[in-house]
Amino acid sequence: MEKLQLNDFLYYNYLSGLESSPNEDKVAFIVHRADIDTNNYKSYIWIMDCESKDYFQLTGLGEESNFQWLDDENIIFSTIRNEQLKKRIEEGEEWTCYYKISTKGGEACEYMRIPLNVTSLKVIDRNKFLISANYSNYGIKLNGLVGEERASAIALIKENKDYEVLDEIPFWGNGKGFTNKKRNRLFIYDREKNEISPVTDTIMDVEYFTYKDGKVLYIGNSFINKKGTSEGIFCYDIKNKQTITLLPIGEYSVNFAEFLGDNIICGLNDQKEYGINQNPDFYLIRDEKLELLKKHDTWMTNTVGSDCRYGGGKSFRVKEDKLYFITTVMHSSHLNTIDINGNEQQLTSLDGSVDNYALGKNEIFFVGLRDLRLQEIYTLKDKKECLITDFNESVFKDKKLSKPEKFNIVNDGIELEGWVLKPVDYEEGKMYPGVLDIHGGPKTVYGTVFYHEMQVWANMGYFVFFCNPRGGDGRGNKFADIRGKYGTIDYEDLMKFTDEVLKKYPIDEKRVGVTGGSYGGFMTNWIIGHTNRFACAVSQRSIANWLSKFGTTDIGYYFNVDQNSATPWDNPEKLWWHSPMKYADKAKTPTLFIHSEQDYRCWLAEGLQMFTSLKYNGVPARLCMFRGENHELSRSGKPKHRMRRLEEMTRWFDQYLK
Repeated sequence: MEKLQLNDFLYYNYLSGLESSPNEDKVAFIVHRADIDTNNYKSYIWIMDCESKDYFQLTGLGEESNFQWLDDENIIFSTIRNEQLKKRIEEGEEWTCYYKISTKGGEACEYMRIPLNVTSLKVIDRNKFLISANYSNYGIKLNGLVGEERASAIALIKENKDYEVLDEIPFWGNGKGFTNKKRNRLFIYDREKNEISPVTDTIMDVEYFTYKDGKVLYIGNSFINKKGTSEGIFCYDIKNKQTITLLPIGEYSVNFAEFLGDNIICGLNDQKEYGINQNPDFYLIRDEKLELLKKHDTWMTNTVGSDCRYGGGKSFRVKEDKLYFITTVMHSSHLNTIDINGNEQQLTSLDGSVDNYALGKNEIFFVGLRDLRLQEIYTLKDKKECLITDFNESVFKDKKLSKPEKFNIVNDGIELEGWVLKPVDYEEGKMYPGVLDIHGGPKTVYGTVFYHEMQVWANMGYFVFFCNPRGGDGRGNKFADIRGKYGTIDYEDLMKFTDEVLKKYPIDEKRVGVTGGSYGGFMTNWIIGHTNRFACAVSQRSIANWLSKFGTTDIGYYFNVDQNSATPWDNPEKLWWHSPMKYADKAKTPTLFIHSEQDYRCWLAEGLQMFTSLKYNGVPARLCMFRGENHELSRSGKPKHRMRRLEEMTRWFDQYLK
């Protein structure tokens, strides 16, 4: 067997977007692969026969990452293959082009051109489509303009690229760029008539939508100056062209809404007891009246961390009057159902992660992370799982991997989950360097799934250890609630975990490093200002100053206030007390900072402030900033950038720990 190499992630297959055909005879999905030549990712549509489990690649250009079933035999997907249309888009026109391809093979043919930047599409029938699309209230619509009028508009578009006008918050979003007065708007598109009919107005931002029997159910937030943390639920009747409000904006944060029989099921958080991170409860809207269906103390999403995913999939589906949903319990995510009477059932039981899924006739297909396997497709029938693909089997069989050893500890009377990866080719009696890795969130979890960077370090002779301190997901609201406590009980959990790991394993306490990203970056910054026990640190997409973060990030004005129980005006001292920068003059730990120029979640300014603070106080520090990247650098950044990031981190550890 070979050792896992730093650049092996370039050869992994990432699976996403599982969707069953209308008759449930076939499942389509996307396979993504890194392409070092273009420094991007290639995406292909694959088809699986639900009965035989045979699967094959349907498309081959590598640009097919967004598709929908048109009928039982045909798929439509968005791409731009017409060179003239590409040039018009480059000039500023808005177009989304869909191609149709048969699952029996043959060439893909252009099916329709929609004069909008479509963000999502649902098929009503072969000629009518429900779509969401980007809409700019300050934008210039170039489509249809000719002659001098077009030339003037193009000139103005070019000139406006030098400016950004802000008059609302948030004014930008991670992975989206500047979003000021831009909305995700809902439309009906008629292909035969080539007509677009708006469903929502110009200031409504649509966050989720679904369709059934001529009615559109959607979640939206309407705002002008400041976007709030509560959404509304609305239903639009296509025939009558009328919208009714089922849940007014301002009462709940809405997780999802789906048709369930003659009623509507939704996940709602009133934010009253545990703030914005409070787990949503199940509610029914019956005869336009809201009623509690069932209290629920886990987040309705997959929060199991891994750096080996690309793309996503639908989280909520309804079939036979049951809602299917993914939720995280302890260190694993599972597929569950709930019916209209509130009866909940967990369908999966094994450790790991359910990343996305599709519903077949008599079984469920899901993309999962199991044991130390990378993503594969499994079937689930009668609660029994069966592995049916081998996209990444060579990594599991041919590479040396370190199996996580469970290492739970007790702190403050609370048992905390943790794991240790031994160095590959571990030798008894030998002392090794170690790395403490801290997850982001904070409301996420580490588990036993494959994590490339950790496995690389284990293959390079490091112990890697990680845990789920208080603040994380999977254990209810009370465990996750660290509002106003950042850097206190979570710091104590991490230090106690480190103490216990060093007691049991042959790790040289003088050669231990620490790293983490996002919330983990905050904790890394906090740690180096409160202890000198670590020989070096790597702080990624971090937080240094809650006061500056309040006014600069896409979530600062509400996340900072909620999580710190303070604003810059009513308690600036508390925000500063919880800021790692306050303690940077006490730091002695050599620290590498990794930040992305377009990270609008944990903005570049945070890393710069902490880097400057260490340099000012004579501490060895280095900052590596990645252009063209955002908060997702470590997970879906450009391949060359992901390699450089991991090379920077590994060199830093080698310099100070070996």
